[in-house]
Amino acid sequence: MIVKKQARIRRSRQTRRKIAELGAVRLLVHRSNTHMYAQVVDGEAKVVASASTLEPEVRKQVGNGGNVKAAEVIGKRIAEKAKQRGVETVSFDRSGFKYHGRVRALAEAAREAGLKF
Repeated sequence: MIVKKQARIRRSRQTRRKIAELGAVRLLVHRSNTHMYAQVVDGEAKVVASASTLEPEVRKQVGNGGNVKAAEVIGKRIAEKAKQRGVETVSFDRSGFKYHGRVRALAEAAREAGLKF
């Protein structure tokens, strides 16, 4: 029997394998029950930009880091940081999570802020 986390990790490996073939810059998303994390990673596995609900500026804006509103703030923030560093096009790596809820809110906020994927 496959445990839920193992199935998610298996799905994430497939996505990362495809993105690695393309050699693209990726927008990596991770979610926990209480927080959201996003990183822009280049083809050499170096972090270009990062944002999370643990940052003091974000915590002031959003009380709870585990909701859709927090995910939208992180999406806008990661897009701004990536654009400052010259990254405008990324591949979306959702780490095996369904494109629904907080993951979707983060992706749509990043697109609205000017990140292309």
